[in-house]
Amino acid sequence: MIRHACLTVRRVLSVGLRRFSHVSTGEIIEDEFEWTHLSRQASLYVHWPYCLRRCSYCNFNKYISRQSNEHIMTECLQKETESLLQLSQVSSITSVFFGGGTPSLAHPSTIAAVLETVSRQANLSDQAEVTLEVNPTPVGMSKLEDYCRAGVNRFSIGVQSLQDEDLKILGRDHSSHQALQTIEEARRLCPGRVSVDVMFGRPKQSVESWEDELSELLRVCDDHVSLYQLTLERGTQLFKQVQGGQVTVPAEDVTAEMYQCARRTLDQHGFLQYEVSNFARHNAVSHHNMSYWKGRQYIGVGPGAHGRFVPLGDGGVTREARTQTLEPDVWIREVQQRGHGTRRKIQLSHLELIGSCLALSWVSVKSLVHPPRSKSYYRVDDSFLMTEGCAAPGMDWPYWTACCQLCWWSWNDKSVSSYKRTVMLMQKRRPPTHDDRNVNKADGVRESLFVG
Repeated sequence: MIRHACLTVRRVLSVGLRRFSHVSTGEIIEDEFEWTHLSRQASLYVHWPYCLRRCSYCNFNKYISRQSNEHIMTECLQKETESLLQLSQVSSITSVFFGGGTPSLAHPSTIAAVLETVSRQANLSDQAEVTLEVNPTPVGMSKLEDYCRAGVNRFSIGVQSLQDEDLKILGRDHSSHQALQTIEEARRLCPGRVSVDVMFGRPKQSVESWEDELSELLRVCDDHVSLYQLTLERGTQLFKQVQGGQVTVPAEDVTAEMYQCARRTLDQHGFLQYEVSNFARHNAVSHHNMSYWKGRQYIGVGPGAHGRFVPLGDGGVTREARTQTLEPDVWIREVQQRGHGTRRKIQLSHLELIGSCLALSWVSVKSLVHPPRSKSYYRVDDSFLMTEGCAAPGMDWPYWTACCQLCWWSWNDKSVSSYKRTVMLMQKRRPPTHDDRNVNKADGVRESLFVG
């Protein structure tokens, strides 16, 4: 079995090598992954690091601001945006995503200032997708119209739950009623361009209550839904509560059934699953999300932001993985001194780029929605291929194991037995953790669901 699987992986790599055999010449190559090595286009991610409070489950790169420094933060976001755009020499920004943290705490003028900087350095079309994550509080909702005037044309609303008791356990600072009001207002301003985030696997949650909650959400939501499994992050308050026995979370087989239940329910409501956690109808996919999953260039701006692009301005010819300094105060000093706060950069080899592209393809819509008919899907032993995909050079192990477990549940209707078999196999041959762990948490990085 292993020998057969190795031959299959070798065949996949040989296909990848043929696809990218002309990379060294500097040509722009289009293929079925819609990926290019040297592209003049990129997406832009902007990280706002501040929150009013820390949610009990969250270990993203966020900070509780003790002083009002929005003016300085705005200037530094502009300066780093300008520096990295000049470094990348991209001619067009195809999408912008403001994440965090809680970017809906930022003044609309900050959003407008960053977008103006982008427009001065590169083409930012009027049709380009500009997304802002919104915390559905009264303050957040009151600024939605101003954000639209600033240039935002898509909202991602962190609903997380429609159960007030669960919101308190999660440490959220909004109610279910406020979330519903925010969705309504956002849909009025950006019809067809509102996404809602909802979390499953929460404390005391059952499959039946999850199904009822999802049905309620689908009565009011727009055309995009993002599902996230609650994961217990070491060092968070919720992790300590679960470890101490004060709080209990559903068993993994129950969580697996919740995921399958959500897929069925969303499908019945016309939503297409185009990525492990994202569902859309009426062609309302997130173009920014798709730029990640198609392996395109993206530039990360702000404390802890992560990016991958070719630094043509420095004479570079190879894509680099870049991570910005995490701590806002240190990042501000570095941006003021040298124009950007890049703390770490790693040149990615051609093999690493191919591995990344293959891993992305395995958890994309082609292999996720119709695996038996997918030309880019080589199924010999699911667990082995998941291991290979997760261990692809340049990938973050926790993120890919989480993604591929969701894919595994998607491929199998018998999710409980599938989950147990997957865990058993992964415990036998889990690869070592990679050093490339410092990926921006706001990009959706999740801890591994497989406990070795």
